[in-house]
Amino acid sequence: MPLFGLRTSNPAFNRYFWRKQKMYFKSKMSISGIIIKSFAMLIIVLITASYTWHLFFSGVIIKWYTAIGMFVAICCSLFISFKHNTVKYLLPIYAIAKGMFLGGISAYAHKRFPNLPFQAIAVTITTFFVMLFLYRLKIIRVTKEFRAIIISASVTIFLFYFIGWVLWLLKIDALPLWGTSWFAIGFNVVAAIVASFSLLLDFYHIDKQVGRYPKEREWLATWGLLITLIWLYVETLRLLKKLAIRF
Repeated sequence: MPLFGLRTSNPAFNRYFWRKQKMYFKSKMSISGIIIKSFAMLIIVLITASYTWHLFFSGVIIKWYTAIGMFVAICCSLFISFKHNTVKYLLPIYAIAKGMFLGGISAYAHKRFPNLPFQAIAVTITTFFVMLFLYRLKIIRVTKEFRAIIISASVTIFLFYFIGWVLWLLKIDALPLWGTSWFAIGFNVVAAIVASFSLLLDFYHIDKQVGRYPKEREWLATWGLLITLIWLYVETLRLLKKLAIRF
């Protein structure tokens, strides 16, 4: 059974957001609508990240841009989680905030290891299309057991990150997730694999919801894809950075 009764580790596809609709809607969710909205949000992320990147290499200290971006993105996600009807208004803000965060961490990585962020982007895009290919041809079937495994793994990973972050704030090095030890690299590999397979869950839930829910819910589906894609990119960037330092 899914961990804690959840159907998916991605909050955007939780059953809380996708209750059976009792009303009839003339305009319903479509794949094209989700693609257009996802593309638009990714463009916003890219523009904001490029601006933050430019500031960094112009000599501006972007530490606060990165931190504020992460904080605003978390706040937007929490607010959307409780007030999901605000997603179409908050998602552009979320995309801007994530762009600031991603632009910051990518600029730092590029300064130390030139072109590393571009490699991470290439890996993320390739992984997305590979997973879409595997899903469409049903090479990997998203069964109930498969969903349960990915959900359980995702929750466990985020719990580890949360505990590790708290210990890091307390200056306790009991959970070495941020260094370049074999444990940290191995954990990063597992996290990147789970993030990749989480895309299959997103595809599965979008497949089940298209044509059944009002068109406004396309914003939630877009939010869900953004969450997974950004998670995959961050894990890939961190892994490549650790491998570059290690080797």
